[in-house]
Amino acid sequence: MEDELEDKIFYQTFVAHMKILSKFTLGVPINTGQINYLWRIIRYYILKPEFIVLGILLVFLFIYLEAVDIWSRSMLGKIQLSIFRQSSSADKWQQVLPLDDITRFSWESQKGNVAAYALQGRRSKMEDRFVINENIDDTGVSLIAVFDGHGGEFAANFARDNLMTSLNDKVIELKKIIAQGLHKLYPMYTPNKPPPSPRPSQKSPKPSLRKNATTDECSGTKNSSSSQITDPELLSRINSLSRPITREVHNTSNTSSVVETVEISSYIEVNGKINYIKLVTDEVLLVDQRIVENAKKTYDVAGTTALIAILEGTRLIVANVGDSRGVMCDSKGNAIPLSFDHKPQQMRERKRIKEAGGFIAFNGVWRVAGILATSRALGDYPLKDKKLVIADPDILTFDLSDHKPQFLILASDGLWDIFSNEEAVNFIKQRLGEELFGAKSLTLQAYYKGSLDNITVIVINLMNYDWAKAAQEDRKKK
Repeated sequence: MEDELEDKIFYQTFVAHMKILSKFTLGVPINTGQINYLWRIIRYYILKPEFIVLGILLVFLFIYLEAVDIWSRSMLGKIQLSIFRQSSSADKWQQVLPLDDITRFSWESQKGNVAAYALQGRRSKMEDRFVINENIDDTGVSLIAVFDGHGGEFAANFARDNLMTSLNDKVIELKKIIAQGLHKLYPMYTPNKPPPSPRPSQKSPKPSLRKNATTDECSGTKNSSSSQITDPELLSRINSLSRPITREVHNTSNTSSVVETVEISSYIEVNGKINYIKLVTDEVLLVDQRIVENAKKTYDVAGTTALIAILEGTRLIVANVGDSRGVMCDSKGNAIPLSFDHKPQQMRERKRIKEAGGFIAFNGVWRVAGILATSRALGDYPLKDKKLVIADPDILTFDLSDHKPQFLILASDGLWDIFSNEEAVNFIKQRLGEELFGAKSLTLQAYYKGSLDNITVIVINLMNYDWAKAAQEDRKKK
């Protein structure tokens, strides 16, 4: 009987409640008795302590979820910085520098319309390196590069001192051969045989750096080796293209030939232009072999990325190995990628690693064999034996007269961990008139936002570049 009575009371209450709601819906006035009745219902069902507590908990839950999203965007960098301080308290060089003191460990350079700024940041050592060789030997060719070392400074130093010097010397020599027409008369001309003209003896100019640190960590010492390679690695070599292109990606990881010395005239195309794709690829793979050979002798596991830009007239060639990155701001202010990162989780990289017998694992980020966060690099010899990591560059070629860019940005991943391509372009657009064309401001901003890596930024200012004149000169050369 009690259950039936409760059911009747609940039913009558529900019916009365629905009548009140219908009156509100239809706009019928409600008398005082109905309001009092509604208030009793609310007080009886809603204002119970357990219901109020549950409601408060739900409100706090929604506020918490919203706060987590905001915190993750704006406060995560600070939390990471705090953790970094605690985890590195045993080593004074790993202490995070105060923001007003960080420029003590920085390097900068400006040559003509190219400026660079590098910051050690929150790392214990500076393993980034950069090179600016503008208009080398009055050839009209500029070589600009960023090397982001990891596991030590050896590989980045070796690449900077040997790869860039070799490229510099070969460009000078090839330009001289072309100017004298020797590539037509002596198609197999090589400096190792009696040449019709003497080989230029000028060496690659060293980058002029104004260093603010008290110790010369960014310059390093030149590494060289006179020994012959006795254990050559199986690496890839580019299939050269003889046709001019405006933009194309060259993937060079489909062959397995060993890099050998080639005739220097083979880098000159039939139209008298330098085949930079073949030249850069051969040089990168050859230097990688030398790094691996030297590293094996000393058990040095260091590696480095390489981002190399060659600018000649309206031609831009960008070679990339690893996760340093370049981006162009075109005449309309759009961000156009100059390179694409080599990450283990990318489909083609993951497939290649798996076919080589390796694996990728997530350890903060996706890593090759759970170790290396980039799938391509120079050095890293423990991962080279089975070709889990390769040094084959991807090369993009641009005809800049099609884009008439305002500026180019080349940077190590210490910047790209914080900024997207579009964000970096928008930042520099407002600061081209600043010191170092905004490279310093962009680097410091990445630091302030929480970048935990070394940061190197190079800005190539092309705002005042005479594209019509450059295009006319290119047509004359054809």
